[in-house]
Amino acid sequence: MRLYSTNHQSPDVDLEEAVFRGLPPDNGLYMPTEFTKLPQSFWDNVGNLSLQEIAFEVSNALIGTDVPSEDLRKLIDTAIDFPAPLVKVEENTYCLELFHGPSMAFKDFGARFMAGLMSYFLQKSQKQIHILVATSGDTGGAVAQGFYQTPNIDVTILYPSGKVSDIQEKQLTTLGENVRALEVNGTFDDCQKLVKQAFLDEELSRKFDLASANSINIARLIPQAFYYVNAYAQLKKQGIDLPVVISVPSGNFGNLSAGIIAWKLGLPVQHFVAATNINNVVPKYIESGVYEAISPSLSTISNAMDVGNPSNFPRMKALLNDDWQEMRDVLSGYFYTDEETKIAMKDVYGRTGYVMCPHTAVAYLGLKAYEKTLKTPISGIFFSTAHYAKFLDVVEEVVGEQAIPERLAALLNKEKQATLISTDFVDFKAWLMSNL
Repeated sequence: MRLYSTNHQSPDVDLEEAVFRGLPPDNGLYMPTEFTKLPQSFWDNVGNLSLQEIAFEVSNALIGTDVPSEDLRKLIDTAIDFPAPLVKVEENTYCLELFHGPSMAFKDFGARFMAGLMSYFLQKSQKQIHILVATSGDTGGAVAQGFYQTPNIDVTILYPSGKVSDIQEKQLTTLGENVRALEVNGTFDDCQKLVKQAFLDEELSRKFDLASANSINIARLIPQAFYYVNAYAQLKKQGIDLPVVISVPSGNFGNLSAGIIAWKLGLPVQHFVAATNINNVVPKYIESGVYEAISPSLSTISNAMDVGNPSNFPRMKALLNDDWQEMRDVLSGYFYTDEETKIAMKDVYGRTGYVMCPHTAVAYLGLKAYEKTLKTPISGIFFSTAHYAKFLDVVEEVVGEQAIPERLAALLNKEKQATLISTDFVDFKAWLMSNL
């Protein structure tokens, strides 16, 4: 697998270098130089395949010979050992539940696959690496769980103070051992900026082997393509053959970029919907062709999507040939306020009994908005990227008391361990130099 930088000022690299480097030296993002579509025989038979079998075929099509087939199968069987069921919510409307992994968020797919891939490569070198990751909520918990006690890997997680839910904060601040948390007195964009600055700092690069576990790392995107194909496979297994539209709750836009990668591999999806909260940079771009970052990002009840300058936007553009019209052909964008989100949560629960977290509700609203523009029926899929209990205060305010899974409830009694830092890179660098 060869990868290029979206800024086109750095040399192409192989997968191992891209995974451990995280960002190219020119501050772009790594992208595959080519996509080979999966054969029609795969799509004809996909309804008969398990999630693990789908994951192998998709990753093998992207990775190629960088990881031998036998090792890749073992990696996938270990990393993707939980389901992603497609649940019918309304007529022709389905929710893909991506919260059945260890941290109960969709990012378990990326974090666990990435941890396995890094471990595979590190077995050869035996070097020690230090992962830096910024989180707006769920990435931190998934990375913490995915890399916990992984040999030769230390993890430092940056999160915005007061802007993640209680359970999210406990997930990333209570493990200890090789996982440490920094509570940043700012927004997610501030956290993300600090991580990027660290990767581009020459002194830090000379002293430490730094790597990223954010969706800026290509190893996070590859496994997220798995469940797009799996969603289609579940429809096909049920004999449903209406055109497929997928609505994705979006913040940093790694998730949707992975969907476009699946589409490039041949996934038969008619259209994607980019659904956001009021941090609506991409929906406005799709409408106008003008990209205007929001700084600072705006706080909402769907906090994992509170991103004012999505890092993966250059990937989306590259996947669609930097062509605004092509992006409009493939994507539609919609955005929603907290009040609209709450109304959707209450409405769907009242009519169907299905409990949605705020992010899931945003995806549902985007799907329904796009459906209204169509004259013929579709199979609409919206993603649930985290279990509703991770946002229990909002959920119970809107739909009433709900049960909490034991693995999340147990976190609430654990003691938080985090270091408070400012948004000044000098302070962050000093902490890294003293503590890594």
